Amino acid sequence: MARRLDSIALHLGADLVPGRFDGSVPVDSAVPLADFAVVGHPAFATLVVGAPDELSAAVGAGDDRAAELAASVLVTAHDSVELRAALAAAGATALVGATPSPEALLPVLVALLASDQAAEDRLVTTGTKVLTQVARRGGAKAVIAELAHRVDGWAVLVDVHGQVITTAGAGGLHVQDAIAVAFNRPVRVRHPGLQVHPVGPGEDLTAHLVIASREGSTSRSRDLASQAAALLDLVLRTHDHSGTERLGRAVMVDTLLAGGGEATDLLRRWGVRERSLTAFALSSRSKAVDLERLVTRWLDELGAVHVVTEAHERVLGFLRDDQVDAFARRVEEFAIDGRSVLRLGLGSAAATDALARSAGQARQAHEAAVADGRTVVRYRSLPTVAYVLEQLDGDTTSRIGELLDPLRDADGGHGELTRTLRAYLAEHGALGATAAVLGVHRQTLASRLLRIEELTGLSMSSPDDRTAAWLAVRALER
Repeated sequence: MARRLDSIALHLGADLVPGRFDGSVPVDSAVPLADFAVVGHPAFATLVVGAPDELSAAVGAGDDRAAELAASVLVTAHDSVELRAALAAAGATALVGATPSPEALLPVLVALLASDQAAEDRLVTTGTKVLTQVARRGGAKAVIAELAHRVDGWAVLVDVHGQVITTAGAGGLHVQDAIAVAFNRPVRVRHPGLQVHPVGPGEDLTAHLVIASREGSTSRSRDLASQAAALLDLVLRTHDHSGTERLGRAVMVDTLLAGGGEATDLLRRWGVRERSLTAFALSSRSKAVDLERLVTRWLDELGAVHVVTEAHERVLGFLRDDQVDAFARRVEEFAIDGRSVLRLGLGSAAATDALARSAGQARQAHEAAVADGRTVVRYRSLPTVAYVLEQLDGDTTSRIGELLDPLRDADGGHGELTRTLRAYLAEHGALGATAAVLGVHRQTLASRLLRIEELTGLSMSSPDDRTAAWLAVRALER
């Protein structure tokens, strides 16, 4: 982060004489009075070092250079009433009475700012390396997400027609402002300080990158966004010739899910000779992960055929039964910044002409992994009730749910009594815990349970009846 003016004053032991700037303004350079011509950047303070009489004469000259000096910060090792009067008349900001000697003052400032700039450059270099890494994993979307995080703000990437390609951290108003500033549209921008970076050369522009940063270092965010724009130009111009391959795999997986002899024949032509396969469903909590590329790399390492397809940010595929454990280990070992970000659901082995069942199991296991925050969930480890209901057809499941029809409200829906029964069974029959979950008095709960027993003919003191009631509750939820 660039040094603030008040930080410079503290380091020099100088007195800050306020003018056009206050102590919060960042400093970008220091020059001797003899070399000063213009202020480099209006948002940054340029330090101009000189003797007090020379500074007083220069700011009081009344010419263009005096106006530029009044927009800078004057620095001197001396302090006097005459100097302060000249500064006040010009409205100039100054650091007076600095402790280094007049000969050492400029070298001290140059060394101080150079050290800060070196730190800034290291941060930009590190950020650029990270952006390059995430570009390989997740393309333009991952670059924009990482850039928004690095600049502590938001980023919007729009194409040359004003259509949004991807955003990160930006709300609807941010996107509108980004498009307005990118195309110089005459509207009131609600978020000042936006930076626009062209993606691609002027004669062959591919997009516009717009960012807003909450961090103090405008130069660092500008440099990092400039590097990101160059990287995005490469990413957007890289044609993906595997699109046809992905579409073909999606169609072939649909054929496998349809089942029958056609599915088995297709697998043989695909190079898969096994009699059974195991389905998997994989997703990522991080947008920086290119799931399909990651999975195909792992399949190559395992020597497996790419029987996979990606849809709705989830990869569905099939593995040889002897490859399942090795694939699961890769998922468990994969992490970003020490955090587990993948969620894998594994089905049970199924015949190659009936893989839809294994795929459905993998999806259920994946949903459990997402809900429970676990990395790998195998269908066979899911609760027994879910397994039992999965084996039943729709008519049988409906008949089980009909056991609770007497609890329906006047409008035909399941309401208060059904919710009470579910909470009571979920809390293992503990009245106090159930009453707390429902927010009712224990006596009210006891009255409802008595009413449930009267309507259904079930006894909550019977293990068989409680089991039947729980199966019926779960059947209603399917």
